[in-house]
Amino acid sequence: MFTPNGKTELPFEIPLKPKGNKPLYETYHGVFVNIQYYLRSEMKRSILNKDLQSQAEFIVENKVTSKKGEVKSVEFSITPESLENVKERAKVPKFLVKGSLDSAQCCITKPFTGELEVVHSDKPIKSIELQLVRIETCGCAEGYSKDATEIQNIQIAEGDVCRGVRIPIYMIFPRLFTCPTLATANFKIEFEVNVVIVLQDDHLITENFPIKVIRC
Repeated sequence: MFTPNGKTELPFEIPLKPKGNKPLYETYHGVFVNIQYYLRSEMKRSILNKDLQSQAEFIVENKVTSKKGEVKSVEFSITPESLENVKERAKVPKFLVKGSLDSAQCCITKPFTGELEVVHSDKPIKSIELQLVRIETCGCAEGYSKDATEIQNIQIAEGDVCRGVRIPIYMIFPRLFTCPTLATANFKIEFEVNVVIVLQDDHLITENFPIKVIRC
């Protein structure tokens, strides 16, 4: 078919079906794991003209397959005794931070929410941050490689916050860089949230919370 000079638009639609028993996973842009889908078009031209090609990525989101179960809040208290991987615990300043996460099972289209409260701290606070971390596990010749990388870091408080004041936790899951928690025979994609308290002397206090991301 020959097209006239100028701009010609050709509407089309294609049923998106998996090949064989291989499922179509949701689009995900990671560091060691990437799930991407592309549509490639090619225009054949005469012998004296070079063929034209173009490629565009499209996003795949699966239908809602799981209902969000009963929402259970996660209560937490952060103290020097609750910290892990601390070499010199005696040098850690005394503090108490408590709060709650609304749920550890998170709908990807809704914000991650909760609250925290600084009850007391021997040293002044510089800032409080919320980190979203991806955990990617990949199969390799030696077995499995597991790597954690930061997706985003949000500052939820700045300065030496008032004691006894509830600070809201609110974070949107970024599109493309997050997907529903996924486990296959060859790789896994999991997520965690870190609450990071930075003291004035740049001492870091970190508490880790594994979460399950679903589409609901």
